[in-house]
Amino acid sequence: MTTHLMAKSRLALAAVAALAGALTSASVGAQSFPITSEQRQTAAAVAQKGVPLSELAANAPDRYTIKSGDTLWGISTLFLKSPWRWPELWGMNLEDIKNPHRIYPGQILLLERNNGVATLRLANAVGTANGAPDTVRLSPRTRSENLPDFALPTLRTSVIEAFLAEPMIVDEAGLEGAARIVATQEERVLLGRGDRAYARGTDSPLLDNQNKEQLFRVFRNAKPLKDPGTGEVLAYEAQYVGKAVLARSESTSEVNGSDGKVQSAVVPATIDIVSAKEEMRVGDRLIPEPPKQFASYTPRAPEARVNGRIVSVYGSTSIVNASQNQVVAISLGKRDGIESGHVLAIQKDGARVVDRSDPSRPLMKLPDERNGILMVFSSYERVSYALILEISDSVRIGDRLINPR
Repeated sequence: MTTHLMAKSRLALAAVAALAGALTSASVGAQSFPITSEQRQTAAAVAQKGVPLSELAANAPDRYTIKSGDTLWGISTLFLKSPWRWPELWGMNLEDIKNPHRIYPGQILLLERNNGVATLRLANAVGTANGAPDTVRLSPRTRSENLPDFALPTLRTSVIEAFLAEPMIVDEAGLEGAARIVATQEERVLLGRGDRAYARGTDSPLLDNQNKEQLFRVFRNAKPLKDPGTGEVLAYEAQYVGKAVLARSESTSEVNGSDGKVQSAVVPATIDIVSAKEEMRVGDRLIPEPPKQFASYTPRAPEARVNGRIVSVYGSTSIVNASQNQVVAISLGKRDGIESGHVLAIQKDGARVVDRSDPSRPLMKLPDERNGILMVFSSYERVSYALILEISDSVRIGDRLINPR
């Protein structure tokens, strides 16, 4: 949303931007912040009775000033043992904050403990009234700028934004109908950024749109994603290798054949490689770049009971261990009720050991131990991609996923 303003200063622009963010649910570059009815009910219940002191984080601060770059997840982590229970944090200050996403840098949260329960309230920040951005008089100068939303997002998405442009879940023959690279200049075997190549459509020719730049994601053959427990193929993941732009349309030309007769020949489309994660080659497939989406993630526990496993670590066929802030594929999808924002606990299988203190040497299985949490950010029918948020030990393919407690 581009808005024309008479602005006195950057402070005026920020104040208007904050007000615009409070009045609209979406803008260019801004996230939308959904709140479910269940989350409202949870917040309302907590607003009545507060949060038990036992649910507070060990070092929950008595006073916290919201800073630029904060997220609702991060603030919840400061105050609560379980950050996905952020509706309870919201319920602690429901009277002051009508929407938990609409809190801004400079506002102050005060934690109060009384009669075994905790509540939060919003203190007025300097230069504000009731926590709202200050009003600034505008002078008669005109400028035009894109206005960001200065309200706090639930989760910083910078760690997954690059990933959102990469993976593609397909069926077994999902790439067969896509356009493909058919030739290179000077018979090069491998292509990188800045190289030119030639491509053809499969079902229809590649044609240039003179009014709009046409970008394509480039993929290689799809690999199966298998359930670690059963070996069942859940989906196929196409390997992302880079991006290309269409420079010239596919066409035909009259040429002299080997017998001297004139015949029609295909002139492939011309593409230029604009980015390369890996070197490309003849046979790689082209998928049109989809419109950019501004996703919002609201961390929450699934309503239904779930039981799944980590299927793979994205970006490698050989790595079996994953660390914090890595992306993994999991064996749960839309058919299991999994949605973007669902938080799951990671459980490491207990080891099988022999009780050497018992003369009969019985086999024992040690209890499964929680190893961390992850959040789903992209869900398909039978698989999903998730970001590992916290771990206490390395995460392995095959580790179990259950509802967080």
